[in-house]
Amino acid sequence: MAGFSEYDDYDGLGLAALVRQGDVSALELLVEAIVRTEQVNAQINAVVYKFYDEARAAIAAGLPDGLYTGVPFLIKDLHQAIAGQPLSQGSRMYQNYVSDHDSTLIARYRDGGLVVFGRTNSPEFGLMPVTEPKAFGPTRNPWDLSRTSGGSSGGASAAVAAGILPVAHASDGGGSIRIPAACTGLVGLKPSRGRIPFGPDKAEGWGGQSMNHVVSRTVRDTAAMLDVTGGSEVGEAYAAPFRDGIFLAEVNKRPEQLRIGVWEEKVGEGSYSDDARAGLTQTIALLESLGHRVEAVQPPQVMSDAAAQGFTIISANAALAAQQRAAELACTVEELDMEEGTRFAIAMGTAVSATDYIHALQANHAAGRAMGYFHQDYDVLLSPAVSSAPVEVGYISDAPPEEYANRLYAFMADTALFNQTGQPSISLPLYWTEQGLPLGMMFTAAYGDDALLLQLAGQLEEAAPWWDKRPALTASAS
Repeated sequence: MAGFSEYDDYDGLGLAALVRQGDVSALELLVEAIVRTEQVNAQINAVVYKFYDEARAAIAAGLPDGLYTGVPFLIKDLHQAIAGQPLSQGSRMYQNYVSDHDSTLIARYRDGGLVVFGRTNSPEFGLMPVTEPKAFGPTRNPWDLSRTSGGSSGGASAAVAAGILPVAHASDGGGSIRIPAACTGLVGLKPSRGRIPFGPDKAEGWGGQSMNHVVSRTVRDTAAMLDVTGGSEVGEAYAAPFRDGIFLAEVNKRPEQLRIGVWEEKVGEGSYSDDARAGLTQTIALLESLGHRVEAVQPPQVMSDAAAQGFTIISANAALAAQQRAAELACTVEELDMEEGTRFAIAMGTAVSATDYIHALQANHAAGRAMGYFHQDYDVLLSPAVSSAPVEVGYISDAPPEEYANRLYAFMADTALFNQTGQPSISLPLYWTEQGLPLGMMFTAAYGDDALLLQLAGQLEEAAPWWDKRPALTASAS
């Protein structure tokens, strides 16, 4: 069967509309996505598991009538269970592991009519801001194959940027949606804590720091996916503030003059590169041209305290995950086949005391309260989503031990802080370096105010459109 040659002209909602109208079939879209995967995946290594036959069977069985009926979709290889399919967490220690049920989020994707046809690459346990697991090898950036596509949702961002599909599942525990989006010229929203459920296996991820959502080409896909998946379920640990209405409707609303604060310096270790500062300057000028009031502000002091505590929670959760896997395999943690960086994180997590963990949680809550007060004066906070342009593959993961921290902090910005506070935070593709590499800008709103970010993002997408900006490596129509 021939593919659908106009595939590149539509985002996810656009493809769904064509299926609904009978202009193209779900099978034609799936064939196109598969052909594109086979064209470029050897170069970017984005898709690590392929469920082609299962996807065809789902279409043949009849798809639910949802917002995205017939649209091909990829799931990140981290946490989200798909019945009968592998889930390796980017790790050799989960080799041959197959899930026996669907997670709540997967069930909601299916109800939305999405056609899952594979899994995307993730670093082991999602611990890195680059996607270079030993289990599957590095994912490469379609804008420059020598560079990272970010992490931990680097497989998802590379797949979307390369034109395999317009929107893909991603997750974010310290920047893992926003960093890859920033590296590949995409939209990446980390929703408010509790906006999207974690069930049925967990009630939270990384002490409330982790959230699931998508990376996409358009703001409206990012918004509509919240309508497909959002809303708490029974037993959830958190529930984001209820709102009446749909998120998709927010994209075409133009916000009135906003008070936007800018963090010109990093809260965490390291500093912004010249490229990141140039991106800030250009974005500030754009915001002011739209009538918004922008001014430099100082972060609340407690944000520095929180920045120093965030990895305590992550490492303790990694240690628990390793202990649970060792119990399943009837072996010791030491016998598990894992990367040295993961082993180091697990050792740190094992050393965390109960009081250390509670102290870290309290630091998160103090930071969240401080930002609540901050947003009484400022509607939105602006800062770079990454501190530099995408680094070369291996620059961080293969760094000598004495250089690792410096290289990590030179690349990462302050994304993790907003995982700790639970605020909605979005990376938008508003800046490209002189070398033609994307470097996303990050906007953060008060807890629960995802809608305001979508309004502002829609306005910026209209004022500085990025749809036609495509990388050198882009899959072609079949």
